[in-house]
Amino acid sequence: MLPPENRLRRREDFATAMRRGRRAGRPHLVVHLRGGTDPHVAEESAPPPRAGFVVSKAIGNSVVRHRVQRRLRHLMRARLSVLPAGSLVVVRALPGAESAASDQLARELDAALERLLGGVRA
Repeated sequence: MLPPENRLRRREDFATAMRRGRRAGRPHLVVHLRGGTDPHVAEESAPPPRAGFVVSKAIGNSVVRHRVQRRLRHLMRARLSVLPAGSLVVVRALPGAESAASDQLARELDAALERLLGGVRA
């Protein structure tokens, strides 16, 4: 599970990240990133990065969709420290993600985040 302060819940937040953020596509997922807060704001007052997931019915039935979402959530939890404070991330699973190995999804997520963050790694 993601900590509550790191979860995207509101429709407006998903829409902001997907419409106004940058996008990086991979064979099994698409990652949308909306940049962090103002760099002039003090670090301790900046909100934490938040992540959300979109897994449509094109992936499969409810059991399959929830399995894919759990796998992606687990992968993203380990990568929250790489994200800038205040950023919004939406990970959208594409058809085929249900049959992809976890290490393959991890590599694709890392590659997408590296592209969006400009090669900045923790």
